[in-house]
Amino acid sequence: MLLECTGVRKTFGPAVVLDGLDLAVDEHEVVALIGASGSGKSTLLRCVNLLTEIDDGTITLDGEDITDPRIDPDRVRQKIGLVFQSYNLFPHMTVLDNITLAPVRVFRKPAADAREQAREWLARVGLLNHAGSYPDRLSGGQQQRVAIVRALVNSPRLLLLDEVTSALDPELVGEVLTMIRDLKGEGVTMVLATHEMGFARQVADRVAFLDNGRVLEQGPPEQVLGDPVEARTRQFLARIIEAGRL
Repeated sequence: MLLECTGVRKTFGPAVVLDGLDLAVDEHEVVALIGASGSGKSTLLRCVNLLTEIDDGTITLDGEDITDPRIDPDRVRQKIGLVFQSYNLFPHMTVLDNITLAPVRVFRKPAADAREQAREWLARVGLLNHAGSYPDRLSGGQQQRVAIVRALVNSPRLLLLDEVTSALDPELVGEVLTMIRDLKGEGVTMVLATHEMGFARQVADRVAFLDNGRVLEQGPPEQVLGDPVEARTRQFLARIIEAGRL
């Protein structure tokens, strides 16, 4: 088991966001998290990447309890890539500098090696000719692909994707989804929060439906999205169908 969340609890004041959540992810598996806004998807990803401290429970990566307070977060984050919906690229830095910043500054990788690896990734995703460009010269889809490359450049054991298409115009969604589909083909382990049910059906090995901070139902996409067991899952998907996203 690559990732295991056991009894994870997180509150913000009186609000319980994660309520004893359990989730396990195998190596090379792609798990799609679905659920209404506020169900805990983004908070879970931030907890796994140690950006948000949990109140109770454990999160293990490769069998190591990464929620142990003695753990070095930077060492853990070397193994985990996280991509946000809003790109979070530094506007005053070129694409290449955005990608190499963490490897060089945080993880002390030689600059020449980091730049070579960054160029290799940019070439793989068709963006090498934009290495010297600034983010405002790129489309939203291109910026998001750069953000994904930035998360992949350290060869993480786990890639976390938080609604990476929600800020994009519809015509730009496809190029990001194609990139994620390609990563799945390469065996990259991913946990992704998404409202794109069609994409979850295509790329995920397993879909987990979160409700009130817990995994209420999980299973193969065809089962959870096509014939859910739980009434709450059926209700959620009915709303998605009404909105035209399934």
